[in-house]
Amino acid sequence: MALQKSLTNFNQQQEKCLSTLSSINNVRAGTSRAAPPTVPMTTSSPIAAKFPTTKFSENTQKYQLIHSIKNSEPGAQVKRVIDLLRETRKDFTAEQIEDACYVDAIKNKVVFNSLTHNVKVKYDGKRFSYKPKHDINNKTELLQLIRKNPEGIAINELKDAYRLVMEDLQALKASGVVWWLSNSDCREDVAYPNDPRINIKVDDELKQLFRAEELPRDMIDIERYLRGNGMKPKTDTVRRRAMAQVHGLNPKPKAKKKPCNISKRTKLTNAHLPELFQDICP
Repeated sequence: MALQKSLTNFNQQQEKCLSTLSSINNVRAGTSRAAPPTVPMTTSSPIAAKFPTTKFSENTQKYQLIHSIKNSEPGAQVKRVIDLLRETRKDFTAEQIEDACYVDAIKNKVVFNSLTHNVKVKYDGKRFSYKPKHDINNKTELLQLIRKNPEGIAINELKDAYRLVMEDLQALKASGVVWWLSNSDCREDVAYPNDPRINIKVDDELKQLFRAEELPRDMIDIERYLRGNGMKPKTDTVRRRAMAQVHGLNPKPKAKKKPCNISKRTKLTNAHLPELFQDICP
């Protein structure tokens, strides 16, 4: 009886184990057939914030620009660097120049040599900076420079001195301490100091040329001469005379002055010189 009871219990345990294994297999089979869960990615997640999206087209345009600059002519690359130095008026290392305008001023030896030997570039062995023709930085120094050149200084030589130099020149011109004149021969603007303390010497040959020049007597000829030399006269004599004829306002010729004759009634102060009054009118 005891043996039969033990056998029955063993069979029951076997059935229970088989049932458990069958249920486990069913669960595994159902899990493999189900779709894997998806985790939505939102732009507010820390991962998305750490790695922002970048458009491929933007990188393509940038790389195309860098490629075109690095493969351009050395002269164009040098001009690009000089423009950067002039506009910023800062000191740049070669690495900073490449970051700012994509010009390699180290590996490209032609560009490097052109920059170091350019009159507009100052190189101290490490940094590049812009070098204007005149080392001035403000209006006071600008006025001092103009006064040191009484014969005049070209505006083109002053344009790149510093950023606000043209505004300071206009202010000096408006205040009357500087004359801003145009040279009709070379079509160049020149700044002159307007200082009465300056003694300007004029060559005798120039004085003779000035005194020997005979001006036309008719205003029409003067206006024609001015226009021929690129100057615009303030008057228009042809139009003024035409308008006068239309309105019947013909200018009257000036009456000639009568010669002043001396008569006996004239009060004489130098009667002790009778030879002067031989032709006295009666």
